[in-house]
Amino acid sequence: MFGSTKMVMPAVDDALPGRPVPAYPVPATHAVLGTPLKGPWPDGTQVLYVAMGCFWGAERIFWQTPGVVTTAAGYMGGYTPNPTYDEACSGRTGHAETVMVAYDPSVVPTAQLLKIFWESHDPTQGFRQGNDRGTQYRSAIYWTTDEQREAAEATYASYADGLKAGGYGDVTTEVRGAADAGEFYYAEDYHQQYLHKVPNGYCGIAGTGVSCPLPGTGPAAG
Repeated sequence: MFGSTKMVMPAVDDALPGRPVPAYPVPATHAVLGTPLKGPWPDGTQVLYVAMGCFWGAERIFWQTPGVVTTAAGYMGGYTPNPTYDEACSGRTGHAETVMVAYDPSVVPTAQLLKIFWESHDPTQGFRQGNDRGTQYRSAIYWTTDEQREAAEATYASYADGLKAGGYGDVTTEVRGAADAGEFYYAEDYHQQYLHKVPNGYCGIAGTGVSCPLPGTGPAAG
């Protein structure tokens, strides 16, 4: 998962052209949870998109979270329609490696999912995450509801304060609506639930050790 070392977002006019339809099929069901990868899901299910470096380890964190209905690895936040993994890693599509999280907010509230997101990676690294370097490894939250937006903004602010107190730099996480970020393109079959299929496979996910308080619960602690 080391991919491209390109560290500058492409301009839309310089992005790869992509294709009008996906270049590969997507599996129907989640290899671990047995739930539909593309729906339909139970009434009340919400969808949140997060990027936090290599999507292999990131996806596993969320499929292991109680209340999550399904997860999928994919590409989002860029310009190229229906990109492939190699294209995303070239640095010429603008996409981030993203995990789609469909969840039941009555079991796992949005703020709890975001706490997991913040604490599971270092959101101060810009276009990299550990040894993984490139625009596709950036940190991002793409929300789909106003409640998610509010939770993203609140946890962003509280975690930024905690990181500063812990000696880290500014948070570089991209936070915007999914409608603005563009379509979520499912990654190739072999990327879906990769660490279930390859249990000893590469996982570059690592947090900072700084805790992220839920809104209204007090300051972060190192």
